[in-house]
Amino acid sequence: MPQVAGGLDVRLAAAFAEAAPAAPALLVGMDTPQLAARTVAEPLAPARRTGVDAWLGPAADGGFWALGLARPTPALARRLLLGLPMSTDRTGAVLAARLADAGLAVERLPQLRDVDEVADAAEAAALAPHGRFAACWRTVGSRVGAAR
Repeated sequence: MPQVAGGLDVRLAAAFAEAAPAAPALLVGMDTPQLAARTVAEPLAPARRTGVDAWLGPAADGGFWALGLARPTPALARRLLLGLPMSTDRTGAVLAARLADAGLAVERLPQLRDVDEVADAAEAAALAPHGRFAACWRTVGSRVGAAR
């Protein structure tokens, strides 16, 4: 579905508003190339979802790389996300507090590094050395290093 206009908080809330309310929805940041399917497969498996209202994947920089809702609704998404300060070292903590304030039982996913800066890209590539991102980084990273 096309993204709506607005900040990241508005776009994330709108994405959850489009999700089927009876089924879980998980939004994952595109800047975590080391993410493997197994990282989310077990925590989101039907047998593990009982009693869980939300999933939060914290990022090493204080943000988050994933947010999942067991029963997403437009109202809940707006409550959790609108006005959330994005791209700060407190974004994940503020979101975690909002999830708790909403009375949601949250399962934490593993902390991952998202790629915001050159050093992040190098680390993400090292964490998943056989992936497409790492292959690309080996080419781009050598150019970045040569330019310094």
